[in-house]
Amino acid sequence: MGFGVAALVTAGVNMKVAFVFPGQGSQSVGMLDSFRDNAAVQSIVARASSALGQNMSALIEAGPAEELNLTINTQPALYVHSIAVWMTYTLHPYPKPATVAGHSLGELSALTASGALSFSDGLKLVRVRGELMKRAGELNPGGMAAILGVDIPTLDKVCTEASTTDEFVQVANDNCPGQVVISGHKPALERAMTGAKAAGAKRALPLAVSIAAHSPLMDSIQKDWNAAVDACVIQDAEIPVVGNVHAKAIRTADELRADIKAQMQSRVRWTESVQAMSGSGIQAYVEAGSGEVLLGMIKRIDSSASRFALGSPKDFEAIA
Repeated sequence: MGFGVAALVTAGVNMKVAFVFPGQGSQSVGMLDSFRDNAAVQSIVARASSALGQNMSALIEAGPAEELNLTINTQPALYVHSIAVWMTYTLHPYPKPATVAGHSLGELSALTASGALSFSDGLKLVRVRGELMKRAGELNPGGMAAILGVDIPTLDKVCTEASTTDEFVQVANDNCPGQVVISGHKPALERAMTGAKAAGAKRALPLAVSIAAHSPLMDSIQKDWNAAVDACVIQDAEIPVVGNVHAKAIRTADELRADIKAQMQSRVRWTESVQAMSGSGIQAYVEAGSGEVLLGMIKRIDSSASRFALGSPKDFEAIA
């Protein structure tokens, strides 16, 4: 459980803070309710609505959940919410983050917060990303599954044994110790789930998706994704970004561009990312989300760090 935002102010400016942005799965209808009276945020939502040709305010505030949960809607909605939280954070006397990071989709929010990517270009990318991933799922259907209670080396071995020349499965998200998501062709995925249980997994749960994110099944849209990334202006980051692909702080435009391209088929190394931030002296994490998905993972990776949830109406009562 994260701490209240008032405690973050009390902690003082000397605390070394990382700001983290969640990915798909942390969305919820009404997650922008706390920004109703924030003119700057409402301006951003209006810009997003105009750019996308869609009423993002109505979608996020009223749903329905089934529509918000569609990949092509979820990704821009979460991006808009994350940047709204980030903007609000920067307007108050909180410690300036020493680094930023994002989980999967959240890495694009992190790039915008770092100053490397404009809000407008980031919005274009998240919409294209959602559209391309949807198309990849149609061209090369696959699946994903959550595996609980098995370490990464064991699961890597399980996935290798479950894969064949034509059917493969791999670790997609190394979220935290004991919580991993695998991704790939459904027959290989099913074999890996069986293998994981035989190797001691507490649970192996198929996810309700028809895509195999962060796996080679995304190869069909990789060229189009690369072109979309190259069409956007990316600058050197003002705040270091811990990238998903290599789990290290990167700052140059070339490094950032390469990371978000490679991320489409690569493992999200979240455990290693948090370990890298902890090793660099990060003492506290602030999550821009409508829940505490990342904070829960971080607690299992670095239990000594302070954790602050920021994004729901109750979290902003101190600011209001």
